[in-house]
Amino acid sequence: MSYAVVIPSDAKKQLALAMKRAASLVPDLYAVDADYALSELCKDEHKLEKVLLSREFHVSLGRPVAVQVHQIDSFIAMLRQKFQSQQRYWMEFNKWEHFVNDDCTRSFLSLEVTRTGLPEISKQILMVDDVYRLHGLPEFYKNPRPHISLVWALGDVSGKLKQAIKDIEKYQSSMSSLQKCNVRCKFSRVVCKVGKKVHDICKVAD
Repeated sequence: MSYAVVIPSDAKKQLALAMKRAASLVPDLYAVDADYALSELCKDEHKLEKVLLSREFHVSLGRPVAVQVHQIDSFIAMLRQKFQSQQRYWMEFNKWEHFVNDDCTRSFLSLEVTRTGLPEISKQILMVDDVYRLHGLPEFYKNPRPHISLVWALGDVSGKLKQAIKDIEKYQSSMSSLQKCNVRCKFSRVVCKVGKKVHDICKVAD
């Protein structure tokens, strides 16, 4: 359960520079969902932008769960009902952060929403929790931290990712405000993937 995010074109150049710095400090990073080695993508700026930065990213609004076959129709119907009156709002991915999955098999370098858009996303997570609860499914984490993950590595490499984030932040703090990475976009679409099928839950017109 997530909403789709496309990185604005004016942010891609600065994100590409950040990814190159990360690749130089953390070996064996891979593009999320594409599984291309970041070090290889960084050798070709066009490929880096096309494979990593031009794809659709997803912000989780609920845990990945196993929905019973007999629950799917009511699950999707309730989600659509909950989201039927949503309006567009701005969100800003303003903070570099690292995350490790629950079983510590993968680490992620991500951009987190900490200000603009956070109240709206938090309300949407509570709406999804209501539907999960009615279907006997586990709710989301107690203190949600909405984010998009750009690259991943095997295992828990928190120390290396923390160092990479420090390096990226130091580099970005030396730049003018016009050059700084500003991933700002509007909420417009929520999707829910059940098995291999992607269900549209909500689409908000411009």
